[in-house]
Amino acid sequence: MDMTTEKMMTMMSMDEMSMDMKLMQECMEACTAAEQAATMCADAGSGDNMGKMMSMCANTADMTNTMMRMMMRPMGYDMSSMMAMLQATAMMCRACADECMMHADMSDHCKMCAEVCMNCAKACDALMASMPVAG
Repeated sequence: MDMTTEKMMTMMSMDEMSMDMKLMQECMEACTAAEQAATMCADAGSGDNMGKMMSMCANTADMTNTMMRMMMRPMGYDMSSMMAMLQATAMMCRACADECMMHADMSDHCKMCAEVCMNCAKACDALMASMPVAG
């Protein structure tokens, strides 16, 4: 993560939620990487039976971008919406990875996208696991 972003995040109030800043930064970086990989994979996809993969990648790019941007706004955190968004992002990344893996034998960009999306899903899972359970 950019040093400026990291420094700014540590300066911001996290009154509403206690989150592991290291895991949050790792999740933001994973979301950014997944957004980039999915965007490039969608653009590189062509040929028969690639329509679903291209759409899944485009949706994943949008979702991961939104998740990353949401994490950059700690003043607006709401525990239930953050958990739901992290869960949805992880699910979208896994679905995209599964779809891209079906094309990985004929496409290096699909294989790379699948790996990056799985990393993002794992980063979302790790951040969710670190968050206190509402009760």
